[in-house]
Amino acid sequence: MNTAEQILVVMLASALALFLILAIVIAAQVIRLMKQLQSIAATAQSFVDSAEAAADMFKHAAGQVSIMRFAQNVFDSAFKHKHSKDSK
Repeated sequence: MNTAEQILVVMLASALALFLILAIVIAAQVIRLMKQLQSIAATAQSFVDSAEAAADMFKHAAGQVSIMRFAQNVFDSAFKHKHSKDSK
């Protein structure tokens, strides 16, 4: 092997080593990023679950409030009807 070939082999070997090191570093950073994204996704999921539970609670409470309003309207109309008969 002459010197030109040796220089070329050394340059290619060093370039390959550099690219391998960069690939390892990038892979490590991607793994770290994926762990953070999983943590964020878990937090967002728990937030969505708690918001959904709160919405269900408000929906249930609104149903109870509408039943109470209906009962109050019935009692008010009966009370007004009774007072209108008493005043005649």
